[in-house]
Formats: sequence, C-alpha cells, structure tokens
Amino acid sequence: MRKIQGTGVSAGVAIGTIHVLDSGDGSVERRVVDDSAAEVQRFRAARDTAIDQLGKLRDKTAAELGEGKAELFDAHRLMLKDPDYVESVEGMITTSKVNAEYAVNGTAEQFAAMFAAMDDSYMQARAADVRDVSKRVIKILEGCDTATQDPDGQHIIAAVDLTPSETVQLDRSKVLGFVTANGSANSHTAILARTMGLPAVIGLGKDFDAEDDGKTAIVDGSAGLVLVDPDEENLKSYQDKKKSYEDHLRLLQELKGKPTQTKEGQTVRLYANIGRPSDVTSALANDAEGIGLYRSEFLYLESEDFPTEEAQFEAYKEVAQRMGDRLVVIRTLDIGADKQVGYFNLKHEDNPALGYRAIRICLTQPEIFKVQLRALLRASAFGNLAIMLPMITSVQEVRDAKKIIDEVKADLRAKNIAFNDGVNVGIMVETPASVVMAPELAKEVDFFSIGTNDLTQYTLACDRQNPNLSRFADPHSPAVLRMIKMAVDAAHEAGIWCGICGELGADLSLTETFLDFGLDELSVSPTSVLPLREAIRER
Repeated sequence: MRKIQGTGVSAGVAIGTIHVLDSGDGSVERRVVDDSAAEVQRFRAARDTAIDQLGKLRDKTAAELGEGKAELFDAHRLMLKDPDYVESVEGMITTSKVNAEYAVNGTAEQFAAMFAAMDDSYMQARAADVRDVSKRVIKILEGCDTATQDPDGQHIIAAVDLTPSETVQLDRSKVLGFVTANGSANSHTAILARTMGLPAVIGLGKDFDAEDDGKTAIVDGSAGLVLVDPDEENLKSYQDKKKSYEDHLRLLQELKGKPTQTKEGQTVRLYANIGRPSDVTSALANDAEGIGLYRSEFLYLESEDFPTEEAQFEAYKEVAQRMGDRLVVIRTLDIGADKQVGYFNLKHEDNPALGYRAIRICLTQPEIFKVQLRALLRASAFGNLAIMLPMITSVQEVRDAKKIIDEVKADLRAKNIAFNDGVNVGIMVETPASVVMAPELAKEVDFFSIGTNDLTQYTLACDRQNPNLSRFADPHSPAVLRMIKMAVDAAHEAGIWCGICGELGADLSLTETFLDFGLDELSVSPTSVLPLREAIRER
C-alpha cells in the first residue's frame, strides 16, 4: 500500500480502480517556418474551431449542470478572443518565425505565469483556464481528438492535470472521483468536482505515477489523501467512512430551513459569498440566508472594457430578484493590487497592495464610481440591496463616498428613476486603520464586514504574494483576532451589525471564538453554509 498526501478539493470518499488519462507530457515542438502568414492562418482556423467546440461544451454543461456552470465556457471563449492573447500568438509567429503550436503554448505559459503571480486565489486559478483553452487549440493544430478518453466501467480518474473542459466531458455515471498531479484548489476543475459531488484530490506532485493505472485506490477528498493498493484493514475502514460521509450529507440536507442558532439561543445570520449572478443558484441550494459579499469586480475583470451601467444593472437586479427579501451586500469595485484590468490603465506600482486600488480609484475617478452606483441604486428597487465600500482607512473616505452616492441619488430622483432611498451603506474592515477608527467609522455607516484576508496581511505586515512569509501570515494570530474583536465591539457600541466575509468565516476551528465575540453574520462560500450551520447549532 502507498499513501500519497495531496490537497483535498472536493469532500467524500471514492474507492475503485484507477484510470490514468493520457494527458501527454505537455511538450510542444519548436519549428522554424518559412511562411509566417500561412502559420497565422493555421492558428486562426484552429482558434475558430476551438471556439465552436467550446460553444457545444457550453450547451452540454448547461443541460447537465445548469447555466451557472456553463458560463465558464463563455469565459474560455472570451479568452480565445482576447486581443492581447491573439496579438501575442500572432506576434510570436511573425517575429520569431515559429510554428503556431509553439506560439500558442508560449503565450499560454506567459499568461498563466501572470495569473499565477497574482495574490487573489480566484485569479491564480485562471492560470489553469488559459492553459486549458490553449491546450485545446494546440490539439486541434496537431490534428488530435480533443475528447477525453472515456473508460469502460466506473473508475477513479487520474491525470497530470485535468482541465475544466476535460472535467465536464467526463461521464459522471462512470467516474467515482479524480486525482491530479497538479491543480489549484480554486480552479474551475475543483469547483466542478464539488458541483458534481465527486471526491477529488489534487497536487500529488511527483508521487503521481501513471504506472498506477488499473490499481485499486482510495480517494479521501476531505483529508486530501490517496491510498494506492490499500490493504484489507484500510479498505474496510474507508468503506465505513464512505458510508458515514454519505449519511452526514443526508443529515446536512435536513438543516435546510432550520435556524442558525446555538443551543443557548444565540443566532447568527449565515450568508454566502458570490462572484456572479449565476452563483445565486448554489447559494439558494445550500440555504444561504442572504448574500454577504457579492464581488462586483468580476464584472470588470471579465469585461474587455468598462461594463456599462445597463450591464451592471441587469446583473445586480438578477441577484436582488432571485434572493427576494434576503439581504444582498454588493461590494463596490475592488480593482487594483492583484486584480488588474488592462483598460483601467493603472501604472506599475512597487507595492500594489498598499497602492492605488478599490475605494481610492472610486474617489479619484468618480465618473467610473457613479456608473456603478447608478446601476446599484436602480437595482435596489428590485430587492434588499446594500452597498459595501472596500479598503476604507478613514472617516473622510466614507464621507466622500457617501457624498458621491447622494449626488447619484439626487440625479436619479430628478429623473424619476426608482431606487431605494434608504439603501444601507457599510464598509469592509480590512485595515488596521479601520479597526483603530472603528468607533468613529461606525457612526457613519450601517454595518461592518470584516475582510480577514487583507486584515491579516496588513496587521501582520506580511505580503500575501511572498511565499517565504507563509509561516508568519497566521490568520489565527492573537493580533488578528483582537482586531476582529475590536471591530465587533465598536460596531455594537454604535448600534450597527458586524460580520465576517473573509476566508476565516468558514474556519470551523474558530466558530466558537466568533460566537463568543458576538459576530452577527458570517458569510462563506455556498458549500460551507450547511457545515457551518451544523457547527453553530451544535454549540
């Protein structure tokens, strides 16, 4: 028996035979070409074919997993249409006189490296997406069938990496789970695994062995553990664990509709974090009581130009209407630092996390801010929306933002455009300055929501992009927890509510601490809602 430790990205236990997908070694031959123009045409034809294939995959995904999951293939198609991507490939072909396959692969690696270097885990995961779409184009150029090999019978799929499009092409009736040598916990592949309910472990690294094809394995998606050729004792143990996990899932479903309340009667509102309107489906399926963080910046990150007021209005309106009376907290654009968008033309900064980002852009470029606020306020007429301002460090910033909000309200009012005049305005508490100034800030706003990821970074002075600092960037640090307690106390002293919308909210080892702090709301990923409700109800 061989035990391999990886990263669990989708809970559950799978027991079965390994089927190793032939993903190739990833090498692409470099050839010098005489006719660059013809090579560019080859690339363009392959790209068009890939876009067509992705359209068909989109329809298949929409039919099997819903419209929300199908949207990732829209994003993939946009990647292939991205002018920077196309220009890079064609420029490499023309300038270096190389074959199209080599230029596509080179561009994919450049873009993937750029995404991987970003601090935001969501953007890091886009590295896998750009490799996925590029791999499809390369296979078309090489004349290969891009369909995933489909084994007979039920198997545990193993691969060096498994792209989102390969994942969605898997026949769910034949797949027990999957493991990969590479991968990211926030990749679309991992997200799809969770949506499909498949136990999955990624990041096996050098312990991944293609020679394991045909061997029996156990995949423990919760522990991130893979056992190859398990002995009888482990087989029996994991069969019992598999049954217990499936029983637990059924029990969690019974928590739907029940209050998020401790045995002593303390109630906490349990909301979901989303990035797109389609994520509401998952939030509702997991019985979230509201949306505690709608990351509106994804509208900007996924656009080729500034999203129009109408496009934003439709997105916010959709979320508001689908959530009905439930609160939807929309964070105004949090562009900058690790979230770079070309059309903003932001200059290079040596310390972008301390630089021109979020509310600082909105206050210095109010023409951009006002477009978003108009869309937000118009959408407020269709549900229970609240506006949340990120990266606040001073009372003056809040006052300046509220002044702009009032100007937009006045304009809407003058034009008889409906909106909720009493829409709540809150702030992200994610800097030491906002914690220290919390008593004064609480008098200016309707709520606090603590962003624990940035609060940890700024409190501990640990650059999240620096892997050498990971041992020092402990979000459980007493300094961070004391900051959270200070913010909660200041909010309550002023009579407003305080929640957490950062990763720490889903950390079950801190649930009791947060309850003791008196937090009013916890906002987590949709799939973390029911496990967190269970933990709170057992307290």
